[in-house]
Amino acid sequence: MIQPPDAEARRAVAPVICYPNDTLPRPDLAGYSAALARATVIDTVTVPPREAATFRVPAGGFFRIASVDGPQVGDLNLWHAEDLGERFYSGKTRALHGTHVNVGDRLWSSFPHLRPMATVVQDSLDWYGIDTFGGAVHDVIGTRCDPYTGHLLSGVQYHQCCHSNLVRALAAELGMSPKEAEPHVHDVLNVFMCTGFTRDTGQYFMKASPVRPGDSWTCLAEVPLLGALSACPGGDCSAEHTSDAAACYPLRVEVLDAGDMPGWAPPARNGYDGSHGL
Repeated sequence: MIQPPDAEARRAVAPVICYPNDTLPRPDLAGYSAALARATVIDTVTVPPREAATFRVPAGGFFRIASVDGPQVGDLNLWHAEDLGERFYSGKTRALHGTHVNVGDRLWSSFPHLRPMATVVQDSLDWYGIDTFGGAVHDVIGTRCDPYTGHLLSGVQYHQCCHSNLVRALAAELGMSPKEAEPHVHDVLNVFMCTGFTRDTGQYFMKASPVRPGDSWTCLAEVPLLGALSACPGGDCSAEHTSDAAACYPLRVEVLDAGDMPGWAPPARNGYDGSHGL
């Protein structure tokens, strides 16, 4: 490999943040937290190990994902409950907030809507931060374990991966066939998963999640939501993310109602006129 004489100077150029987010609309986090403190559980869904389950949250309600029996990560999909065409956009969420979401960050929806679908209000793992390997919790960089990549790399036919789990759960919820449901399954938010990129090769890595029974992560639903959560077959992802050998545990989803929230209203769709210059 031959380096140009100014190689170090080129590497030393300072980075520029692509999407400065100081003009984003800010959530009333204090108000949201106060509402969560008085909220009561109105529905509970248990997601079995190596399976997925669906849940619904009214606009202005909360959903809480909790670890119950052992360390377990989950792959989360979100749709507008009345329009599957509006769904969670992990790439834009990553571009606006970073590789991992924290309290106060929003989960943004797909074009042409591009509005907050949910806001992270509580996280018992917010103490973790970024570790010495560059790992952090709740990522929007992984895509979900899937049978296609599994077959590409290992020639296997494995059906308990998160992609297939989400397909089955959505199909059952909406009375669709798997073929009808699959195009609606999208890149996920990896709840409780600890991930990053290696410094030397830039590869996506995972490591044992710090989650423990009793830990939880809670969002306000900014629009009416249909959610699907897969309890990943990798368990805490300390070794593999598609495995029948890993210890896996259920996850619990609670839907909470806080009643009226003064001053809160569902966000409007994005204001771009949609003309695309024509």
